[in-house]
Amino acid sequence: MAGVAALQGAMASLSILAPGAASTSSFWGNRLATYSAPQPGIRFMVKICPIEMRLKRWERKKCKPNSLPVLHKMHVRIGDTVQVIAGREKGKVGEVTRLFKHNSTVIVKDLNLKSKHKKGTDDEPGEIVMIEGPIHSSNVMLYSKEKNVASRVGHKFLEDGTKVRYLVKTGEVIDSVEKWVQVFKEGNSE
Repeated sequence: MAGVAALQGAMASLSILAPGAASTSSFWGNRLATYSAPQPGIRFMVKICPIEMRLKRWERKKCKPNSLPVLHKMHVRIGDTVQVIAGREKGKVGEVTRLFKHNSTVIVKDLNLKSKHKKGTDDEPGEIVMIEGPIHSSNVMLYSKEKNVASRVGHKFLEDGTKVRYLVKTGEVIDSVEKWVQVFKEGNSE
């Protein structure tokens, strides 16, 4: 009994009030602060995250303190021509159509095909469709169509100060304005 009285006395000595906050409720006789709206001069910036994630139910990804997933730097980009250097599709050449930076995988057009069983509805019957499966980015290498050779990627600065990627074996510059305009138009048409 004396312990409860001592606890109530200790709680009564605590004051949990924020400056300028209105207190409406109480806890053992103490007035508690309620959250008030921010002052008119303060603005909060809401950042929309355009991260595309493809996680399985059992996958757990390492996250940063702001709860966003850790994204990996990749040597390939959408629209690059790559050659598969390991796995079942070894030696085949294709174009990168999608990137997943949270687990460092890419989707290459018409490679690593998997069968997907689609359930039927009232209007249409079920079917088995072939879709491209992801390939880890370490299993693909940039490919030169002109010289028919796979090469590692390097970075250099041009005379005008722009940073571009190039193939180490051939010296061919991968990034160009015309290529990115074409990739952007194809992405918008889909």
